[in-house]
Amino acid sequence: MKKEIIINSNADENRIAIIEDGKLAELFIENEEYERVIGDIYLGKVAKVIPGIKAAFIDLGFKQDAFLHFSDVGDQAEDMKAILGTDSEIDEDDDDEEDYIPRKNQQQKRRQVPRLERGQKIIVQITKEPVGNKGVRVTSKVSIPGRYLVFLPFENKVNASKQIQNMREKRRLKNIVRNYRNEKGLEFGAIIRTVAEEQDDKAILEDLESIYNTWKDIEKQVKTGVPPALLYKDLTVTTSVIRDLFRDDVEILRTDNKKLFKEIQQYVKVNSPDLLDKIELYKGNKALFDHYNIEAEIHQTLSTRVPLKLGGHLVIEKTEAMYVIDVNSGKYAKSKDQETNSLKTNLEASREIVRQIRLRDLGGIIVIDFIDVYDDKNKKKVYDELKKEFKRDRAKVTILPMSEFGLVQITRQRVRENVVRSITEQCPLCGGSGIIESSGNILTRIERWVKRYKLDKHRPSGKLLLKVHPMVYKTMREGTISNITKLAFKHLLRITLEEDSSLAFQDFRFIQAKTGEDITPNYT
Repeated sequence: MKKEIIINSNADENRIAIIEDGKLAELFIENEEYERVIGDIYLGKVAKVIPGIKAAFIDLGFKQDAFLHFSDVGDQAEDMKAILGTDSEIDEDDDDEEDYIPRKNQQQKRRQVPRLERGQKIIVQITKEPVGNKGVRVTSKVSIPGRYLVFLPFENKVNASKQIQNMREKRRLKNIVRNYRNEKGLEFGAIIRTVAEEQDDKAILEDLESIYNTWKDIEKQVKTGVPPALLYKDLTVTTSVIRDLFRDDVEILRTDNKKLFKEIQQYVKVNSPDLLDKIELYKGNKALFDHYNIEAEIHQTLSTRVPLKLGGHLVIEKTEAMYVIDVNSGKYAKSKDQETNSLKTNLEASREIVRQIRLRDLGGIIVIDFIDVYDDKNKKKVYDELKKEFKRDRAKVTILPMSEFGLVQITRQRVRENVVRSITEQCPLCGGSGIIESSGNILTRIERWVKRYKLDKHRPSGKLLLKVHPMVYKTMREGTISNITKLAFKHLLRITLEEDSSLAFQDFRFIQAKTGEDITPNYT
């Protein structure tokens, strides 16, 4: 598989595209409106504990409190409280494994759910960005990623990536970390990353030393900090993509920004000098993203309809609970056998569906309605094709086999807000529904409001100010005798009409002119 990283940069925005076999597979956008918060470590304060949902809400100074599930806090509570200077103890035990190091003065008992109390200080790390009306999700299983390993301050075990197949190499890398830990008399865990394979001891130790020093700085801040406080800021989107994705399997990293090109060179020179010759400054006549036809593909992500080469198409729509993808065959009928035609369209759709899911970064529950195939072998072929394509995906995915109704259910890890949401806004007219109320019906609702107002014997007297959307304002001003004039004369009221672009198309506001009070809810 040919893999490339393309970075388009300007003063306000960086866009990072991951290209696989000539097609856009992933897109990351970094601008002033979007600030990456995943990986940031905070000193927070417990705002609420709700045992019924086995979770607590943590005040991090955001608009919405962070969500912390009990399963993300149990084993770390003892160590955090030690850092924070409290005397409470949480009993726990650990498996008797080679990597285990006993904690000092700590009884090994059955793990218990942590006792979280309102107002308690706690160290947490953001694992999921806010999505819609939901706040960030956090964990107390803090980790600090480096180039070659991930540092786990509250763990005891040293593990290595499953992608490192050579057991001798895996043992060598583990021993580097264990020896460092033993020599320094330290207690921490680590996960050795795939890129550490075949790296010399010095490079691994330098990375470990750097991360450990970062953790020591965090500990100092904890002891003097007042929650909510940011303890550690993870890398920017651009730098994190280079750290995590720029590996030997990438053929080229190309950017059109000279300053960024030099910054990337400097970072790679320190961390992965063997990849320096793969970095290139683009100097073509066409815009970088146009050269790769990326702009057209980004525009396609804004559409619910995605064409297929065989003539069919996908329809991708979002509901409150899930994403729904419908596969349509169109006019494709190469074979006289309908089952064969349906299978070919479904297999092509499977490849495109996985690409679109990754590109749009769809998460949560995804239901795919494939074209009906009746042979169980063909259903399995579609299922296997999906599994094969999802192997490229870095997010955690669970796929269920095709049901009797031709439906495939998928759950995919949601970490950040999907690309479509990050580059779009909700329609001010329809509110995201795709349909709007007719102007005539809005006028009818306004008149109903006026009738209820007139029936109230204790209503406030005086002139009324009616605020409506500019398009409704135009409708109400139409006619030789305008609609607003007819309404005022009919009900013997003094009404001044005013347009307000901040209102949704279907909304209106009645304001008491004398006091400025919004009395709309009183008669709605």
